[in-house]
This record gives sequence, structure tokens and C-alpha cells, in this order.
Amino acid sequence: MASNKNKLAFLSMPAPASYVAGLGRGASGFTTRSDIGPAREGPSAEVIAEAQAKRGEEAEVDPEQFQDPDNEYGLFAGTTYEQDDEEADKIYDEVDQNMDSRRRARREARENAELAKHRADRPKIQQQFADLKRGLSVVTDQEWESIPEVGNLTRKKRRKDDRTFAVPDSIIVGDRTKTEYENSLDSRQQQANGFETPADSGAMTNFVEIGQARDKILSLKLDQISGTSTTSGLATSVDPKGYLTSLNSVVLKTEAEIGDIKRARMLFDSLVKSNPKHSPGWIAAACLEEHAGRMVAARKLIKAGCEQCPKSDDVWLEAARLHNNDDAKVILANAVQHVGQSVKIWLAAADLEQDVKAKKRVLRKALENIPNSVRLWKETVNLEESATDARILLSRAVEVIPLSVELWLALARLETPERAKAVLNKARKSVPTSHEIWIAAGRLLEQEAMSDPDKPTETRNKELDMVDKTIELAVRELRRHQVLLTREQWLKEAERCESDGSPRTCEAIIKATVSMEVEEEDRLDTWVGDAESAEARGMVGTARAVLAYALKVFPDQRNLWRKAADLEKAHGTKESLDTILSQAVHYCPQAEVLWLMSAKEKWLAGDVPAAREVLEKAFIANPESEQIWLAAVKLEAENGELGVARELLVRARTVADTERIWMKSAVFERQQGQYAAALETVSTALTKFPKFAKLYMIQGQIHQTQKKFPSARASYAAGLKACPKEITLWVLASKLEELDGKSIKARALLEKGRLVNPANEVLWAESVGVEERSGGAAQAKAMLARGLQECPSSGLLWSMSIWAEPRPTRKSRSVDALKKSKDNPLITCTVARLFWAERKIEKARQWFSRSVTTEQDKDIGDHWGWWLKFERQHGTPEYAEEVVKQCVAGEPHHGSVWQSMAKDDKNVGKGTKEMLEMVADALQ
Repeated sequence: MASNKNKLAFLSMPAPASYVAGLGRGASGFTTRSDIGPAREGPSAEVIAEAQAKRGEEAEVDPEQFQDPDNEYGLFAGTTYEQDDEEADKIYDEVDQNMDSRRRARREARENAELAKHRADRPKIQQQFADLKRGLSVVTDQEWESIPEVGNLTRKKRRKDDRTFAVPDSIIVGDRTKTEYENSLDSRQQQANGFETPADSGAMTNFVEIGQARDKILSLKLDQISGTSTTSGLATSVDPKGYLTSLNSVVLKTEAEIGDIKRARMLFDSLVKSNPKHSPGWIAAACLEEHAGRMVAARKLIKAGCEQCPKSDDVWLEAARLHNNDDAKVILANAVQHVGQSVKIWLAAADLEQDVKAKKRVLRKALENIPNSVRLWKETVNLEESATDARILLSRAVEVIPLSVELWLALARLETPERAKAVLNKARKSVPTSHEIWIAAGRLLEQEAMSDPDKPTETRNKELDMVDKTIELAVRELRRHQVLLTREQWLKEAERCESDGSPRTCEAIIKATVSMEVEEEDRLDTWVGDAESAEARGMVGTARAVLAYALKVFPDQRNLWRKAADLEKAHGTKESLDTILSQAVHYCPQAEVLWLMSAKEKWLAGDVPAAREVLEKAFIANPESEQIWLAAVKLEAENGELGVARELLVRARTVADTERIWMKSAVFERQQGQYAAALETVSTALTKFPKFAKLYMIQGQIHQTQKKFPSARASYAAGLKACPKEITLWVLASKLEELDGKSIKARALLEKGRLVNPANEVLWAESVGVEERSGGAAQAKAMLARGLQECPSSGLLWSMSIWAEPRPTRKSRSVDALKKSKDNPLITCTVARLFWAERKIEKARQWFSRSVTTEQDKDIGDHWGWWLKFERQHGTPEYAEEVVKQCVAGEPHHGSVWQSMAKDDKNVGKGTKEMLEMVADALQ
């Protein structure tokens, strides 16, 4: 009670300043009839200002307090309005009206145009539906009543009526007594022996009979489901396994799916009612019921669809699909009565038949109704097991449908060669615009020419020449009948012939059409592009035919002969390659590369005399060719004819007299251990070619081998003076000083070399190696950082940087290297080695493969060595053999380890495979 007194204590308090009763609800300032005078006056301005001051509010500022004195309105606000003022105002109004009338027409026209544009862009809803409203005048009451009701498709949840009601007392009392226990009997229970049950004393429940009754009820239910219940109810035809399988196939649908099905059912129901002649609506409604598992409803719907749309074959086919085999036959039989010209209906009816004879009977009945259907004829012919019966059917088919190219070609395939020619001639007369018939005729001639292996070569060649003539005639006849196939279409036909095993027909098509639609100056480039694209697609015969035609037109193009030779080397036989190279050197005798390829192929085939013969012919055509002389020397040296090789070198120095021949002479003498002769040869060569750096290298290496460090140092110094831009000379001079124990001088030499050859990655890498071998890891790291600043895209330096990092940071460093070096093969190989170290075998194999992708990458032998070492450790012998095979095909020549092994005098004469195995063993 005390709290209530405190709540009402404000009634005895004085009202606050500026308080007006009812002001908050708008009850002040009004008068009623009962009031004598005006309503009570509100607080004065002084009272309001005092109240605002107590509350800490700022007083409102008078908006006219700071009125501009130049403002005439404020300035003359208190003056009287005289007659001259009125006359002045009238004059100004007339001026305004005159000015407004001058622009009124343009302004109103502009406003009307803007209003019309606005209404055209954004018409009112009333305007949009004006024509539809006018159309409602012809709607009858019956049509209006037949409009279906549309359910709620907004997918919005309707607000439920969340009304609450008071709980009755009986529920509260019952809930309270629910958990209570009675521990005493009332007086009535005590009088009636309340502890005894109504059952007989000593009776027991028989659970066996209850179980039997339950099993009997279950069996009756299963019989009812299967529809084969017996009078006794004990027998049933339900397959337990099938029943369990059907239970497993039941798909439980969620509430959302059920709701979607209901809404879709309403939509389809509205669709078929509003437009009953629309067959896709019936099909969609039936498919919906099938999806919902209501097959009976689906069949009823599709039956109604067949009645409403009897001319739609799709409805009949859907009805047949939804029924079993026997019912589907009846349905399609009815369909034939309405759409007897539908090929799909007849084919579906034939598919329902299990017996071949029944299928034939249906298809022949179909042909009676639709004799001009090519598909029905093909299906009927395919069912025939005898070639004779099929031939008879096709003969009748081409009589009925003489314009079907497929049927003519099928008949020609079943005939003998002689009769096939007659069939194709008839087909050509019936369908003169078909190029397939002409191509089939050419393939037939080729097949007949190649059928007998004992046929004389001249006869076979004459018959094959008929293929070329046939295709040429085909192109002319097709052009005469205005059938203009593009060049690309003819090339596709040629590739198709090659795929079907007719290479001569393919070649004939190329000969007759490859020059179509090509400008004379673009012929060579276009044909080379065609050959390369065909080879890329695996169509080697087409590529070979294109190059053969191009070589007939341009027989003096050595690059074209080189491409043809490469094609035969990759995909042809040794005989075909030898034929191409023989023709190439005949037409291009000055092409040294072709002579060398021919000699090398014969040498690799084991025919050394033939290789010598080729080189002798090459000498006659190119007496001063350096490459041919050196190839002859290599051939003799590799086959143990050292004296002949030495004599050839002497003759070459006399005839050709080039710096490379002198260098090879010195190398040859050094390999044979004749150091004095080698030094003499080098000295003589230096007098003739003082700017040839490799001579200084050979001279210095020979002195270094003989442990004559001062002489070697003098040779390198002379070489650096003559050829300061030769990087290898700087590296060799540095290694000589390092071998002599003068690391400081080696460092100084490399520093000087970097000044002469700035931004050179090899010199920077060698400088880093000198620091590492000197034991200065910190100096090596600093040198590497300087090198990367000067050569930011160097793959060699980035590779060294990756291995210089601690193991956890190598991967992130490799990512930076790949970005900076633009997928340099050295970085790619380094990343593969990182994956190898992490035991990521497949990734490592992929990156090793990427490191030897291009022709330039394949030339780096160290990458092949790392890959082979990896496959030896983690791959299979097949993988390792594949690596060796690819390396031999790539013929690498570069790489730090590869070059050091290849130029060692001990490894002279070893092949690529042996070198690869040695490099793989030497890599660490």
C-alpha cells in the first residue's frame, strides 16, 4: 500500500513551469459551446523562455531578425500601398505577360511532346489493359464461370490465427493428479474385494495365438495388395524378394516436394481444361503423376489426352510407354487408325514385338502405308539375315525412293563389284547432285584394284589412275549441276576416306580439290597449314597427299621437302622416308640438310656404304660444304676408320678451309691423344682465325690437361683479349684459377667479366658457385641477391635461389620464380624436384614432362637426366624406357652436366642413351 501512495504523490505537488493540462494530447486552444469565452490562453513568451532556460534549451531564433536592409520587402513593409505603386505593378504584369506569350507556343509544344513520350515509355495500367477490357464485352456468362480458380502460387506463408484461450480448470486438475499415486482403497473397493480382477482365477494369456492372428491378418493384407487373394486367405502369390525390392525403391518425398507436385498438378489441370487440344499439356500432366508415383492417374490422364488429341503421335507414344507391353500394343494399334502416316508410331510398334518375324510383319505393314520412308526401309533391311533378301528389299526401296543416297549406297555395298558399278551408275543418273555416290565409285575402283595381291604392278597402277580420273570427273559434273562444295568440305571427305581405309581415294580428292579457292601467292602457306592441321588430327594420309601435291607444284622448296621428310620419319616407313629424301636431293641438290638427313638415315639403318655413297654425291653437288665434310669425318670416325677421317679433315682444310673444320681437326687430334698435333693445329688456325674463341678454349684445355697452368692461363688471357664477349672463356679462366688454388683471382676475373658483359646469368651463377666453394655461404647469398637484381628473369639464378632457401620456404620461393621467369624450363625442373622431395610422385612426373615440352626445352640434357633418375627411383621400367625413348628422339646437346660429360674425351662415340644414363648417375 505504501508503494501505491508514493505513486500518487505527484498529485499533491505543484505543476511544473509551462505545464498546460492536455497539451500533449492536443486538448488546448479549443472552445466549446459550454465555454463563455475563449479557451484558456497558453503560456506567454516569457514563461516559455524561462522554462527553456531551466531545461538548458536554446531559445528559438526569429527568422526575420537578421533581415537584409537592402531587401525592399523588409524595407518598405510598413509603407502604404499608393496608386503609383498599383500602376507600376500593372506595368510589370503586362511586361511579364508579353514575355510569356512570346515563348508560350514553343513551351507548350515541348511540354506536350515530353508528356507524350513519358506516357509512351510508362503507360498507365488503365491504358495497358484498355484493349483487353474492350474484349471482355464479348465474354459470356458461361465462359466467365468456366475460368478456373488459381491457388496461392506466391510461396508466401499465410499468417496463422494465433489466438489464445484460457485453459479450463479440469485440465489443470487432471494434469496435477496425473503423477499422484493412490496408496489406499476407498470403502467401495474394500467391500468389493478391490484387489481381484474380473478374469477367472488362474487364467493365462496365450501369446502364440495372438502371433498367429497377427500373421494371418498380414497375409490377408498382402493378398489384397497383390489382387490374388484366395478364399482361404492362407495362400498368396506375393514374391517376398520382389516385395522387399519394391519397398527399397520407394522414394520418400519431402513436404516441399509434395507441395511443388500439388501446385504443378493444379497448373497442368488448368492447362488441359483451358486448352484440351494441346498435347504437350497432357503429356506433362501424365509425367507429373508418374513422378508422384500415381501410375493409375497418369494412365487415365494420358488416355484422356489420346481422346482429345488423336492426331498427335507423341501422346500415343507416351501412352504406350506408361502401359505394359500388351496394353501398349493395343494402344499403338489404335494410334495407327488415327495417325497411320507416323513413322515413329510404326517403329515403336515394331520395337514392342519380341519375335523377329512379328517385327518384320509390322514393318512391312508400315511400308504399305508409308512406302517413301527411308528409315522404315533401313529398319526392314537390318532385320534381314540373308544378304539376298536384303538386296531384294533394297532394290525395291531404290525404285520407290530413287533420290535416297543412303539406300543406293547400301545396295551397292551388297552387290558384287561388277553389279555395284551398274548400281552406282544408276544412282548417279538418279541423283546427279550427290558427291557421296562419286566418292563411293572411287572407293569401289580402289578396292577392286587392291583386291588381288598377285596382280601386276602396271595393271594395278592403271586401275588406281582410274580413281583419280573418277574424282576429277566428279568435281566437274558436280560443278555443272551447280553443286559447289567448299574446299574444307572436300578435305573432310578426304579424311573420311582415309579413316574408312581408302588412301588412294583420299589422295585423289586432295589432288582434284586442294587448289580450289586459294590465291596463287597464298598456295604454299595454305597447303602447309592444311598438312599440319591434318597431321595434328592424326590424318597422316591426308597430310601426305597435301604435301605431295604441294611438292609437285613447288619442287624446289627445300623447307617443303624437309616437312615431308619429317612426316615420313614420324609416321612412315624407312622405305617411304628414303624415297622422299632421294627425290628431295634430286630436286634440291644444294640443300645440305637434305643430304645429311639421307646419309644419317642410311647410317642409322646400318647401311654405312650407302651413307658413304650419299655423302659422295653430296660432295659433287656441294664441294665446299662444311657440314658435309664434317658429316663424312664423323661417319668414318664413328666406324673406326680414323686414318680416313684424318685424311678427310686434311682435304677439308684445303678445300673448305673454315674455322669450324680447323676446330674439329684439333678436337679430333685431342680425342686421339695427339696433344702436340692438336696444339699445332690450333696454333695454325689461330693465325687464320684469331677471333674464333673455341680455338683458345681448346688450347687452354689441352694445356690444363697437361698441368701446364701458366700456358693455359696465357691461352685464356689471349682469348679474353681477342673475344671479351665470349662467356665460356671467362668461366674457363675462372675455373683454372680456382683449380690452381687462387680463388681471389677467380673472383676478380668474374667481376671483370660481369663489367664487360653486364646482366649475364652464367657469370653471376659462376660467381655464386665460387663463393660457395670457398666456404662463404653468406657471401654466396649476397652475390645471388645482387645477381637477381641485375637479372630478375633468370631461370638459372632463381633455381639457385630456391635451393639456397630453407626447406619450408622453398615452395613459396618457387612460386615467385615461376612468376618472374615466365615458366623457364630450369624453374619447371626445379619445381618437379621439389615435388619429388615431398614424395608427390604424380605431380613430380607432370612437372618433369612440362620441363621438356618445347623443342628448345628438349635440348637440355640435364632435365632428361633428372627425369630418368626420378623414374628409376619411383617409377616402373616402362616409364624409364619411355623417358629414354623421348630423350633419344629429342637429341639434347646442352646442360651443364650433359656438356661436361659429352665433351670428355673418354666419352667420345657414345650415343644419346649411354650419355643419358651417365648423366643420370652423375646428377646429385
